[in-house]
Amino acid sequence: MRHRIQLWVAVAMVAFGVIIIMVSFFIPPLGVIDSSVLVAFGEVLTFSGSLLGIDYKYKLRDG
Repeated sequence: MRHRIQLWVAVAMVAFGVIIIMVSFFIPPLGVIDSSVLVAFGEVLTFSGSLLGIDYKYKLRDG
């Protein structure tokens, strides 16, 4: 059960990061993505990737 919650949190974080990127295309100035949005998106992907990859790998190896 815990793994499922962890997976859904990671998926939700990635989805939120993608939504931030898409919304930034429609906020003036149009088509320009601010560097803070890119940094935030990168951090979301890094954290989500660590949740999905590292924990999943060790859970499979131990179990």
